[in-house]
Amino acid sequence: MKLLITGGAGFIGSAVIRHIIRNTRDEVVNLDKLTYAGNLESLAEVSDSERYTFEQADICNRTEADRILAQHQPDAIMHLAAESHVDRSIDGPADFIETNIVGTYTLLEAARQYWQTLEGERKASFRFHHISTDEVYGDLPHPGETPGAEEHLFTEETAYTPSSPYSASKASSDHLVRAWQRTYGLPTLVTNCSNNYGPCHFPEKLIPLVILNALEGKPLPVYGKGDQIRDWLYVEDHARALYKVVTEGKPGETYNIGGHNEKQNIEVVHTICDILQDLRPQERSYRDLITFVQDRPGHDRRYAIDASKIQKELGWAPRETFETGIRKTVQWYLDNLAWCQRVQDGSYQRERLGTTN
Repeated sequence: MKLLITGGAGFIGSAVIRHIIRNTRDEVVNLDKLTYAGNLESLAEVSDSERYTFEQADICNRTEADRILAQHQPDAIMHLAAESHVDRSIDGPADFIETNIVGTYTLLEAARQYWQTLEGERKASFRFHHISTDEVYGDLPHPGETPGAEEHLFTEETAYTPSSPYSASKASSDHLVRAWQRTYGLPTLVTNCSNNYGPCHFPEKLIPLVILNALEGKPLPVYGKGDQIRDWLYVEDHARALYKVVTEGKPGETYNIGGHNEKQNIEVVHTICDILQDLRPQERSYRDLITFVQDRPGHDRRYAIDASKIQKELGWAPRETFETGIRKTVQWYLDNLAWCQRVQDGSYQRERLGTTN
């Protein structure tokens, strides 16, 4: 089949495209605006494939969305295009409202019009797959503060209580997608995923930022006490899950995707430091670079996903443990430092964002 993937030059989107071109016979159309975090270098290995096409466009541009759908005639849309960094959403929420809410609305309307032109099996099998985040659920009890907190997990029925402009904008887009399914019958799917990590991750996020700062001997900033808990998922496992959902998921359903790897942020930083000491040893411990800084405003304490539904219904489970995935990730950055420098040039130099000051 042919898949239209929005945000395909981003971290998760590029992983999805690489997975599809490597492992299936499907065609991919990549629709990406190429903002600061979009990078076609992440798709170098598939760019020459006859099954891959790139369209530079903004999902907020209805004329372009209509043209691309009419021209390429996709069998499904995987909507990953989004502003996704919480700290940036604190500094400038308007971009998140525009891309994540208005952009999703625009794409839904273009998809609905296109879907209504299809007939027979093509119309019946069409899917609009919206990729979201576990951050829409707010946060969970912390084991260090609440007895039995480990038993609390996000399920597909968990109420939405977003904390940041980013998560609020994604919650809004989730609601729009479900409304278009219920009101107009558009065959939609929603997935909410835990924290991703892996190759080609823009260096504003915790794991690549810590790796690159450590290699340069710069401070490793840890928010608050570093006791915030996240469920970590290797990006290639997420890509496999997303393909499972778009090809086998039931329209109207939501699937939570998680890595079964709850870690405190300080544990993640310690692990990276220790792997670097093994792979790129130095006299001074990388852990000595850890610096505790003022916490992010409204910082959620804990996320944890119950991914039993996707495992039972679609047969997906992560292949990587945190230990295997994080070592692969550190090694990738060591092998691709030139890529890291190029994606930061002129846009971001790992400065602190989101302080509200």
